[in-house]
Amino acid sequence: MAGHDGTMEDREALRALWLEKAKTLSEALPYMRRFAKETVVVKYGGHAMGDAALAGTFARDMVLLKQVGINPVVVHGGGPQIQRMLERLKIQSDFVDGLRVTDEATVDIVEMVLSGSINKEIVSAITQAGGFAIGLSGKDGHLIRATKLRRTRRDPDSNIEKILDLGFVGEPTQVTPHVLNFFENADVIPVIAPIGQGPNGETFNINADTAAGAVAAALGARRLLMLTDVKGVLDADGDLIEEMTAGEAHRAVLEGTITGGMIPKVETCLKAVESGVEAAVILDGRVPHACLLELFTPHGAGTLIRRL
Repeated sequence: MAGHDGTMEDREALRALWLEKAKTLSEALPYMRRFAKETVVVKYGGHAMGDAALAGTFARDMVLLKQVGINPVVVHGGGPQIQRMLERLKIQSDFVDGLRVTDEATVDIVEMVLSGSINKEIVSAITQAGGFAIGLSGKDGHLIRATKLRRTRRDPDSNIEKILDLGFVGEPTQVTPHVLNFFENADVIPVIAPIGQGPNGETFNINADTAAGAVAAALGARRLLMLTDVKGVLDADGDLIEEMTAGEAHRAVLEGTITGGMIPKVETCLKAVESGVEAAVILDGRVPHACLLELFTPHGAGTLIRRL
């Protein structure tokens, strides 16, 4: 055949590949309709954010969601990038129960990295992928109001509970949804750094998972997608649990099936669904197109937690 390179077998293989892609698009259409005009909050972090190829794929996926009529809202983390900057500046930073102790010097660096370099990298990637993005921090337009996070720890010797001072680590008390509603019908994807403002103007460092859950609840999002570095919630045999009710998730925590760092992620999902989010999903951000697989295929890509 003139004008075509390769053997007949090559052309047939290529034709089969394109037919498979067309089939995939056709099968995705009902799911695109299901989520049209709905808000999906995506917590973006971990390996997915540190890998250049995955970062580019993530940006294109967010643009695609917007183009098919879904309203993606991105909330990002940046722990490794913060740590590298603190080490570069020779600022000591400790962790307690997985949370960074954030003194006055540290919180300035946290805000600079999260609201500055990381946020703008994500905005730039989405723009390069053909979309329009706006970078925000929780301090913009009183988007995320916060108070000092209070944690207690029981002393193993005296059995007395002690209040831990984590410095400028905050927890959201209020998310102002109209700031984000402004973008809902615009061709703009909000990208939010998890920085909150206290009642006296203080700057608070907020865990990105917690911030994403609070944003999803305030917006009444259809889905909260939490990208992690694991497949999702695993059962006692190490197999992926594809779907759980809130009650089943609570029991799994109490019985010890869910342990370690997965507990706060599941608790964030539970709080979101109990606050009106239809479902929250913990999924593997190391898998290319994880968000699309979760939203547009029947089998999903992680562990979905729903109210009932």
